[in-house]
Amino acid sequence: MKLHRIIVFLLALPLFSQAQTSGNPIFPGWYADPEAQIFDKTYWVYPTYSAKYKEQVFMDAFSSKDLVTWTKHPKIIDTSAIKWANKAMWAPSIIKKDGKYYLFFGANDIQSDNEVGGIGVAVANKPDGPFKDHIGKPLVDKFYNKAQPIDQFVFKDKDGQYYLIYGGWSHCNIAKLNNDFNGFVPNADGTIFKEITPEGYTEGPFMFIRNGKYYFMWSEGGWTGPDYYVAYAIADSPMGPFKRIGRILKQDTSIATGAGHHSVIHDAKKDLWYIVYHRRPLGEKDGNHRATCIDEMSFDKDGFINPVKITKEGVKKSKL
Repeated sequence: MKLHRIIVFLLALPLFSQAQTSGNPIFPGWYADPEAQIFDKTYWVYPTYSAKYKEQVFMDAFSSKDLVTWTKHPKIIDTSAIKWANKAMWAPSIIKKDGKYYLFFGANDIQSDNEVGGIGVAVANKPDGPFKDHIGKPLVDKFYNKAQPIDQFVFKDKDGQYYLIYGGWSHCNIAKLNNDFNGFVPNADGTIFKEITPEGYTEGPFMFIRNGKYYFMWSEGGWTGPDYYVAYAIADSPMGPFKRIGRILKQDTSIATGAGHHSVIHDAKKDLWYIVYHRRPLGEKDGNHRATCIDEMSFDKDGFINPVKITKEGVKKSKL
């Protein structure tokens, strides 16, 4: 009798075994513009809630210990905490500094300097919030160098300096953040915002350092259509000048369309690189029907990024 029970148990094991790959999308729901981070040996993803602008009034976050099983943290921030924001909360970027978590976001989709909105910053004691308005007003509320104040990314350089890199409407700026994240440090020439727009840039900037080189990535094309891509350039400084290399992420009409607006995470211990991005499932016509996915990213012997293969399987289970 005991042997029979053991056999039944063993036969049932595969039915209850955990998945060994993330699958794509990595979690359910319409989410776009994902920023991925690693905090305390945990993977985090902070996306835009992909809906009509007037419904984009909050943000959720997701965490995982292994890239496979994800936990949802609902409404880590919403417009009730940001009095000047009323719609279109977009493209969060988060960074940990001095034990606090700073969440940068765009709001209101302003079309001119006469509207209220732009790039805001919120702060919390935990990565899942709740986040509160850090300065009570937008950090960037005007168009500088023709860049719409959206799609913000916070970059920490190897010397400890933090930068805000942002911009829509095919223009990208970089500015040095001050120590309190409530303003900026002027450049040597007295300016605040320096344009670093590379060839082909549309929106969604992201930057990382590898082997002493600065990799500047962005999205180009139209986000509601199939012609959406991720491209990149390389420079010796976060200020550029950046030389365009080419596109590394694009749609695969057998898997998904509209692949873009990404971030990158690096498991330094294993030297594994991942690109986290959104794409549109086949057959979806609604521009907001975007889902968050993850795939491996690699480099060739010369340090150039290999073209990313988008997959249905995603990536292998990996703990930090």
